Amino acid sequence: TRSIRPYEGLRGVWDMVARGAFTQLGYSPLLLSGTVLGMAILYLAPPVCLLLGFGHSALGAGASALAWACMIIAAAPTYRLYGQSWRRAMGLPVAAAFYIAMTISSAWRYWRGRGGGWKGRTYSQ
Repeated sequence: TRSIRPYEGLRGVWDMVARGAFTQLGYSPLLLSGTVLGMAILYLAPPVCLLLGFGHSALGAGASALAWACMIIAAAPTYRLYGQSWRRAMGLPVAAAFYIAMTISSAWRYWRGRGGGWKGRTYSQ
């Protein structure tokens, strides 16, 4: 697979995601909240709980490590399909944090009248 769209750095990718993320959620604050909460629970909670020691409980740390391992195992085939090491899946929580921020940015842009921007123009719903 080869991308034909040149995104120079994080700013280009951020703008591309923020341009349409809130649109995909139907401009719904409820769906935005659910998406952010769901992604935080699925992708951010396991490593955060593991790194914070989950109350210094062996069971909590084990559950957090298992959840993170399941995340990596589930993503590994996709990484292999694109010729990447499965080890990159360990960074999914970081990618999810960025995606959450981009999605919130998309909603923020929309609420400020700057949503759906493309080539210097913005479009309303």
